[in-house]
Amino acid sequence: MNRSNLTFLFILLCFIGKGQTYLTGKVTDEEGAPLAGVSVYVPDQSKGTLSNQDGEYSLEQVPLGKVVVQFSCLGYNTAIKSLIIEHGKNELNVLLTECSIEMSEVVVSGGKISSQRDNAVKIDVIRTRKMQLLGTPNLMEALADVPGVDMIAKGPGVSKPVIRGLSMNGILIARDGIRIENYQYSENHPAGIDDNGIGRVEIIKGPASLLYGSDAVGGVINFISETPAPQGKMMGDYQMQAHSNTLGINNSLGLKGASKHFFAGIRLSHKTHSDYLQGGGTYVPNSRFHEWSSSLNTGYKSKIGTFKLSYYYFKQQLGMTLPMVVPLIKERSRKNEIWYQDPHHHLISSRNKLFFGKMRCDVNVAWQSNVRSAYNVTDVPFVEMKLNTLTYETKIHLPSNEKSDYTIGIQGMEQVHRNINDRMQKKLPDADISRLGVLFFAQYTFFSKLKLQGGCRLDLSSIESYALGTEGTPSYRAPLTDDFISPNGSLGATYRLNERATVRANFAKACRMPNLRELLYTGLSGNRYEIAGENLKPEDAYESDFSFHYQSKSVSVDVAVFNNQIKNYIYLAPTADTTGNGVGIYKISQSNAKLYGGEAGLHYHPSFIPWLHLKTTFSSVIGKQKNGKYLPFIPAHKLKYEAGFEKKTWWVFNQPALYLGALTAMAQNNPSQFETETDGYTIFNVRANAKIKISNQLMVVGVSVNNVFDESYIDHLSTLKFLNYYNQGRNICLSLKVPFGIK
Repeated sequence: MNRSNLTFLFILLCFIGKGQTYLTGKVTDEEGAPLAGVSVYVPDQSKGTLSNQDGEYSLEQVPLGKVVVQFSCLGYNTAIKSLIIEHGKNELNVLLTECSIEMSEVVVSGGKISSQRDNAVKIDVIRTRKMQLLGTPNLMEALADVPGVDMIAKGPGVSKPVIRGLSMNGILIARDGIRIENYQYSENHPAGIDDNGIGRVEIIKGPASLLYGSDAVGGVINFISETPAPQGKMMGDYQMQAHSNTLGINNSLGLKGASKHFFAGIRLSHKTHSDYLQGGGTYVPNSRFHEWSSSLNTGYKSKIGTFKLSYYYFKQQLGMTLPMVVPLIKERSRKNEIWYQDPHHHLISSRNKLFFGKMRCDVNVAWQSNVRSAYNVTDVPFVEMKLNTLTYETKIHLPSNEKSDYTIGIQGMEQVHRNINDRMQKKLPDADISRLGVLFFAQYTFFSKLKLQGGCRLDLSSIESYALGTEGTPSYRAPLTDDFISPNGSLGATYRLNERATVRANFAKACRMPNLRELLYTGLSGNRYEIAGENLKPEDAYESDFSFHYQSKSVSVDVAVFNNQIKNYIYLAPTADTTGNGVGIYKISQSNAKLYGGEAGLHYHPSFIPWLHLKTTFSSVIGKQKNGKYLPFIPAHKLKYEAGFEKKTWWVFNQPALYLGALTAMAQNNPSQFETETDGYTIFNVRANAKIKISNQLMVVGVSVNNVFDESYIDHLSTLKFLNYYNQGRNICLSLKVPFGIK
């Protein structure tokens, strides 16, 4: 070993430090009685344990410095504690208070591991199990259960998220913090994420470019993988869903295990659905779809760090319901034969946390390859293109105390887009894209009640495209070289009025760089002819939002308002011209715009009726251009209400629950130039679930009925509206989860 290697090893050992670190303690209730079975979880290390019969717990090799620990138990408020870990034994005793309403969770998408309540950025969390029990074949429709979140849909197979009126490239989709790059350019391109293998979804409402870079002007949807198995355990589960409306089946099998230092997991999933039935009972031609996914992960945990290597594969076949397709579909089917998309996506990532004394460093790198093919009436794609993306990130969390956190970081992306296999059509020219961002993030707590959080960032982006076609012909695309620069940042605060009430305020500036389609695509797209924009500038969003949260043992209240001013808003606008075939011509344009509105929610659990839950939410957003004209794809005002009935046991069921709910969408009478008004509607939903133990095997079973009365309605964000097709009719979903352990 040469001298330089010896020097590096010596420095590394000095950083790591000497000796073991332990975290021990006891969990009790309000009367001082020990609580057994409490989950004690350290998110930074993805490790945890359970308290024993005496309420005691112990964790080894907890990293030095500031650590966040979550204590959770059914029927009790979740406790989120932070402490400074020193060498040797560290003690943290926790008292849990009884509560019938879900409390704040630990979130990781806001820059630091913290509770929802203490984060200046509004973050909602939805557990995947709840999404599955909602009984929809559409992942985005399940996310739309969160107030302020909607979806643009072309049937259950193709959908795009909408957060507070912004969508497409204005919403950044991530998996474990890694931005997903798979041609998210239009309403015809789905998000490309499977909910199987996901533990929870964190949704940031509002600009988040400080932490995620370009494209997060409207928010972030971060899909977070399920946690590793507990130490010394090997376990798995089988999940199944059956849908009456689409004759759909969802199967998923997962297995994971962990030793003291190593962990690994694998999951295989498949979905298949036929054409969906609209309200009234007739099918929508070519709305069929299929999905295949697999994920593998392995890692190593020790006192020097956590190292995780993951692989994710996702493939779809998505029927396209277009005017020219409808007369060609003669019967309802699940087989894709004509006019369908066939995207598949590979993602390999290495995510690592290194603990250098009281300083920590995140080093993450990921490689993605997405191939998008489109078929019409032949078995050879008429379009086939590939997008390879390398993303990298390093964040250094500087030494801090219980009141402070400081982070500096660098993020980058290198992207290569190519048309492959010389197909008949080339929608976009070949291009290379490069992005780089540097950031500083900090938060500080004053007198235990006031927490300030914010930072600044500088983003650089460059794009270089190559000539496409023959010069002098209408299909020719000249080469393009362009550079963009944008400063971003945010400043927010949370203030605890008392133990029950918190107010939150945040101001953020974010950017979105023009994408390849907006800069370079000119041609037929569905039922319109698009012309690319010229000399486009980055979108700049300036949003201020305020919220209030109150929580007692029986009541939870949330109110949030926002105002998002967008400079150089990029949109597709109709012109007065048509092509020679009579197809309307649309052009990518820019103008200033604003979106404003809010959400409100009330959850009431009367103490004198312990088995009853009442819940209602309301969301509203209005989007306008500077000239007063309304923006496209703005959802209608929506009101949701639900009554839940929950018990600990009933007959042979454990934790049985019944929920009766409804969704009312107001009429959308403020359409954009190329939209029409949409009538309001109300649909009713019912779902029930419980745990059943047969012999020694535990099963989670559920049944849900969405659109109980088979209402014929059209949501304003449905892209099938112009074909006069309704949204999905009645759907009965049966769900089953069978967890198992392996000795």
